[in-house]
Amino acid sequence: MKDSLNIAIAGATGYVGLELIKILLKHPKANIIYLCARKSLGRSISMYDKKIKKKNLPKISDIKKINWGKVNVLFTALPNGEAQKIANRIPNNIKLIDLSADFRLNDHKVYKKWYGKDHNCKKFINKSIYAITEFSRNKLNNHRIIACPGCYPTSVQIPLIPLMEKKMINVNNIIIDSKSGYSGAGRNVKKKFLFKNLFDSVSAYGIGSHRHMAEIDQELSKASKRKINVFFTPHILPMFRGILSTIYLETIEKNNAKKIYKFLKQYHKNNFFVKIAKFNTPIGTGDVMNTNYCKLSICKDRKKNKVIIISAIDNLIKGASGQAVQNMNVAYHLNETLGLQ
Repeated sequence: MKDSLNIAIAGATGYVGLELIKILLKHPKANIIYLCARKSLGRSISMYDKKIKKKNLPKISDIKKINWGKVNVLFTALPNGEAQKIANRIPNNIKLIDLSADFRLNDHKVYKKWYGKDHNCKKFINKSIYAITEFSRNKLNNHRIIACPGCYPTSVQIPLIPLMEKKMINVNNIIIDSKSGYSGAGRNVKKKFLFKNLFDSVSAYGIGSHRHMAEIDQELSKASKRKINVFFTPHILPMFRGILSTIYLETIEKNNAKKIYKFLKQYHKNNFFVKIAKFNTPIGTGDVMNTNYCKLSICKDRKKNKVIIISAIDNLIKGASGQAVQNMNVAYHLNETLGLQ
């Protein structure tokens, strides 16, 4: 590849966009040439994050002003529905790495069911790839659009997909309890969650109907080669960042928690950003904060055929911007850790 990749970011002023900038500033092959948003045009990105101090970063601009002939990679960290519009009008040679839900679901009818609106870029759905890097690295180079998974699905699929493929668990009895910092809801968290005591309370939301269930079911169904519907309830915590997913499973075929532990440790031994804690050891979001790691702990239950898996990620990095950069690195045959250590 060429010496560097020219990069544009749409949605640069959101939490995910800002994390993306900070990661790419550490990346030896990344050259940020456009930072796009709807507000604060002509202003410095540092007004949104004082930690971003590099003087030669471009000012915030309108995406309509981009000279696409200069761009290699476009990251879109926008509300659902916006990346579809952009995909329809950018040149085919540009790699689009999307952090919304626009290209995660394989069926436009399923997208409409969960997101309440028609998909406006159906022609590209089958040309995109749903990409958790650990499971997609051999396919990323062949797709123009890379759909980065949601934060909750990332935390859940990294431990579950290998177990599904190996047929080690009862796929009809999967219970997922996830907790996230409020940054996962974006800057309008107070409008989205009308809890009077949001910042000193733990609250469940999207009970039985959270949109991430669609992609969790989709990808686990692929892995198990049968239709899967998980039990999933997310909670929002009075902290800024981090996700902790606790997954309750029932083993089959004489498997137990220790065998699950040994299998996952072997499976992920070459996945740099997946760490397995010692067997039956508690973990927390502090173990992975501000990193691109997913840390797993496999724990035994008092019942022999039950196992509890705890998965911790930083929702803004491994659950969003970090995974996006990891996908870019692999797609361009770079060391996948560039910018992420």
